[in-house]
Amino acid sequence: MKFSDIPAHDEVKRQLVAMVDNNRMPHALLLEGKSGIGKMMLARALAQYIHCTDRHDGDSCGVCPACLQHQSFNHIDTHYAYPVIKLKNRTGAAISDDWAEQWRQFLTDSPYMDMNTWVELLGNANAQPQIFVDESTALLHKLNFTSHAARFKVVLMWLPERMNEACANKLLKLLEEPHDDTLFILVSNEPAHILPTIYSRLQRVEVKRLDDATVAAYLEERYGVDPDAADGISHLAEGSILEALSRFSASDESKQFLDMFMSLMRLAYQKKVGALRRWSVDVADFGREKCCRFLEYCERLTGENYIYNLRDSRLVRLDNEESRFSANFARFINERNVERIRSLFIDARRDIAGNANAKIVLFDIAVSIILCLK
Repeated sequence: MKFSDIPAHDEVKRQLVAMVDNNRMPHALLLEGKSGIGKMMLARALAQYIHCTDRHDGDSCGVCPACLQHQSFNHIDTHYAYPVIKLKNRTGAAISDDWAEQWRQFLTDSPYMDMNTWVELLGNANAQPQIFVDESTALLHKLNFTSHAARFKVVLMWLPERMNEACANKLLKLLEEPHDDTLFILVSNEPAHILPTIYSRLQRVEVKRLDDATVAAYLEERYGVDPDAADGISHLAEGSILEALSRFSASDESKQFLDMFMSLMRLAYQKKVGALRRWSVDVADFGREKCCRFLEYCERLTGENYIYNLRDSRLVRLDNEESRFSANFARFINERNVERIRSLFIDARRDIAGNANAKIVLFDIAVSIILCLK
């Protein structure tokens, strides 16, 4: 992955290149920003630039042995760490190396790092991918060896916020006493969820959302989307390629989420408690990861319906189906209840992600919304 392969982010690219060229690369770097904007691609391009033997003009050459090894995910001094699930036929937690084949496929097929795609590759919709403590142990073992082909060993970690507490504490020791020949490059969508003692030891680079023109151009060039349609989708995507692709594909999941949200609000308004109990069971059957995505969708749509009341289309991020629903529903979301309803969804997502009983949490939301809509 070369920097030139990545759309936009010119300022961040210059900043990263300057760190390497001026020998000011920190031992632990964090690229933080919203999902779907290319942070992992930047991390991969940075690792390749560090190892390239003929870098020039602010980019790796792409043809030296180190670059070719990076492009095939086989560079001996580059190590990946990422969220995985436990294997049924193995005692103890899994580590990244157990899923190396799926990981290479994921990086190739989904360079903007779609978590939904990764969960599908892991093969268990009910599991919640984590970085387990065994990952830190494996990394420590690898990093105790000297680098083989380059000056630096590089660890690329995707989503450090998904480290469990034991893993985070063990990694902290690696960051407090770093090896001279080791660099950590971490990529986070939710840096606020990283262990504070780790976060304080990272040099952070904020990667900003993509502008609408970049997202539209990507849709036109890669998927042949009509320019007018691409402009409309990019306006709704809020700078995320993943969000744009989701809206472009008009996925069944998005339609399903809207249907379930509409059912929730309709049944809550009608105070049909029995039907809401069945609704909570149906949503819980999504599985933990999909259920969390649904709650995130509900929180966003609640906020958008509040904004819809301002009657300024430039501020609203709704597709056609959502807009038709909001035309009648938005008046029920106001200053009195908007924050309360959004908080319900945010808290429920946190609880379900933490292995709370989804049926109980969802039914509690449903009953609470009855009160919010009174």
